[in-house]
Amino acid sequence: MVADKQRVSGAEPTRTGPSRISVIGTGYLGATHAACMAELGFDVLGLDVDQAKIDALSSGQLPFYEPGLEEVLTRNLANGRLRFTTSYDEVAEFADVHFICVGTPQRGDSNAADLTYVESAVESLGPRLARPTVVIGKSTVPVGTAACSAARLQTLAPAGDGVEVGWSPEFLREGFGVEDTLRPNRIVIGTDSPRVEAAMREISAAQIEQNIPFLVTDLQTAELVKVAANAFLATKISFINAMAEVSEAAGADVMQLAQALSYDDRIGGKFLGPGLGFGGGCLPKDIRAFMARADELGVEPALSFLREVDAINQRRRARTIDIARTLIGGGFAGRTVGVLGASFKPNSDDIRDSPALDVASTISSLGATVTVYDPEALDNARQVHPELNYAHSMLEAVRDAEVVLLLTDWAEFRDADPDELAKMVAEPHIVDGRNALDPTHWRARGWTYRALGRP
Repeated sequence: MVADKQRVSGAEPTRTGPSRISVIGTGYLGATHAACMAELGFDVLGLDVDQAKIDALSSGQLPFYEPGLEEVLTRNLANGRLRFTTSYDEVAEFADVHFICVGTPQRGDSNAADLTYVESAVESLGPRLARPTVVIGKSTVPVGTAACSAARLQTLAPAGDGVEVGWSPEFLREGFGVEDTLRPNRIVIGTDSPRVEAAMREISAAQIEQNIPFLVTDLQTAELVKVAANAFLATKISFINAMAEVSEAAGADVMQLAQALSYDDRIGGKFLGPGLGFGGGCLPKDIRAFMARADELGVEPALSFLREVDAINQRRRARTIDIARTLIGGGFAGRTVGVLGASFKPNSDDIRDSPALDVASTISSLGATVTVYDPEALDNARQVHPELNYAHSMLEAVRDAEVVLLLTDWAEFRDADPDELAKMVAEPHIVDGRNALDPTHWRARGWTYRALGRP
């Protein structure tokens, strides 16, 4: 593996390679990548098979919430560097480099990744590639997918082996997608092709100029980078949540424990926040797909620990429900519950595998009247969980509640005034599922405060 930090002189990167880029898929990854590539000065054409999504993006409307992205989108639509289409013919004619940015959700019948969208992109694009071109995958895929995609593209394409493939995993954090695309902490490109590497260096010139590490690996290593990173982060989260289980049993305070651990620079404090656990469209499905692929490769025992990582994460949801049940006397039937948070994390409207909605829905199924408020995710939540009630404000959500659960740590909830909320609730009981509040302050204002891993 080669790793270096190439410096490019001059205020503006000099372009001697590709200047026209296509982005296949306009979900969270694709729309963010397309807009940010245009922001870097490239001519970009985004493609999706969903006409309604293309119409919305073309008019400057995002199908999801991501801070700062709408401004980047509208600015580059206006200056003409960014367009969207449903035509593979147009994309093949237009672009010098094609990025595959489609989703790879978990399969319905197993833990493995569903590669339907990746395969569809390859099958649709390949026959239209009549001239030498570069195709770079960014989708998170099981190791081995890139080599298969490369072989298939070269078989399908009139240009044959003039179509060269690389894989460059994305490392976007929802809520920070623009920053993570324009100023990533590293750029990885998996390829054995000098032409693909040169194209990726040209596209990444602005970041390389900022001394952002640029790593060249083989295809398989590049595919493993993303899933290995997510597996490590998920393990770190589940580790501190396992310590929360022990802390509760021992009468210790997991927040103090996490703080003490964070001062060890071998461990650090990031992703060491105990609470309800992880969700979203990446960590849960990626660690399960990683386990499934390891099984296919005959090395299943190497990743068997990830089963317990997943199990610990799920237990946090059950434990949160148990704490709330205890606070209201042992049962939810006929009780009123207020839930703060629906998205899987703050600064996002993503509800995929949301721990907050899972807890809210479970409590509702146990007979409670559950009202949910979230600053951005209510529309998405209504579509998936119509059985829940939804409020337009935090105060409305907790009206007459016998217990309040803080399940997504939006700043609005962290900064909530306990006296204001006390005026609205039936009983001042709160379960802090994210360890986001100051227990001393809330208890001093008359609240019964409980949190995961704290006495």
